[in-house]
Amino acid sequence: MQLSDFDFDLPEALIATRPVRPRSSARLLVAEGDAELRDRRVTDLVSELGPGDRLVLNNTKVIPARLFGTRARESAQGRVTAKVEITLLEPAAEGWMALAKPLRKLAEGEEVVFSDTLTARVAEKVDGHVRLVFGLTGEDFDAALAEAGAMPLPPYIAAKRPADAQDHEDYQTVFAERSGAVAAPTASLHFDAPLLAALRERGVQFSHVTLHVGAGTFLPVKVEDVTTHKMHAEWGEISAAAAAEIMATKAAGGRVIPVGTTALRLIETAASEGGSLSAWEGDTDIFIYPGYLFKITDGLMTNFHLPKSTLMMLVSALMGVERIREIYAHAIADRYRFFSYGDSSLLLP
Repeated sequence: MQLSDFDFDLPEALIATRPVRPRSSARLLVAEGDAELRDRRVTDLVSELGPGDRLVLNNTKVIPARLFGTRARESAQGRVTAKVEITLLEPAAEGWMALAKPLRKLAEGEEVVFSDTLTARVAEKVDGHVRLVFGLTGEDFDAALAEAGAMPLPPYIAAKRPADAQDHEDYQTVFAERSGAVAAPTASLHFDAPLLAALRERGVQFSHVTLHVGAGTFLPVKVEDVTTHKMHAEWGEISAAAAAEIMATKAAGGRVIPVGTTALRLIETAASEGGSLSAWEGDTDIFIYPGYLFKITDGLMTNFHLPKSTLMMLVSALMGVERIREIYAHAIADRYRFFSYGDSSLLLP
């Protein structure tokens, strides 16, 4: 299975840099088995789903993980300051692991100032990363970070424009609850309060799980034999209540449909070989590619992914490589918008 099997040509103009408004007005490409593809809107989920179906939502909350600060040093010419760019990656036993630019010029023990209230000490440099210990913790840290930080937009958006105040709202789901992600579960960005209410009235049920999406989600696959690719690890949790809800839906004959690849990867990680699900917590580095046998998932709502990405491999595992090629060819020809702020698909194998 070669990396080139998951490549395609995407016109640059189809990469969305802003979401549509309202969120639920985005386009939705419905692929059900081998049936003809259906061009719909996200609001049409109300008719595409039915009573007894269950959507699994990732309630992770994106933190404003990009920080711009300064460091200062004494020199023969006096006090010299220099700019530092930080992207928080994940909490450490003490402080946060982060990417830093320029990493080479940062020294262990020195202080970086991000705002009047937010500073950090460089505790150590390890494996191309830096561990920062901030001067604040808890709610004080959250408040200072919210004021000083910018949303960590994906590289393909950040290359086109800087993050701004609107991204604090746009790059966050309406049901975000548990802080810790540095990338959004983007399929969930299409949901708003009216759509959630309409789905509930339709009889569609919801379960919330947590997977803190890491920056590793944007790492490219660098091996030609994709089966040798090593996935990054991300922390997740499924409560006993959520697991019981999902199993009850399976028992009643309803469909379990994760919203986003993050929710899918989490429930498939936690599932037993026999297809049962119980409470689970830990790190997952599950890599799903064609040949994988799904244990819980009956369908998937997801945005359109990057060529040669692990997420292209995941949707190809769900629908089949040739079927995904048809779906993506249709999406490109019909000018669907791609990636994090783009349109969505409902994949029902």
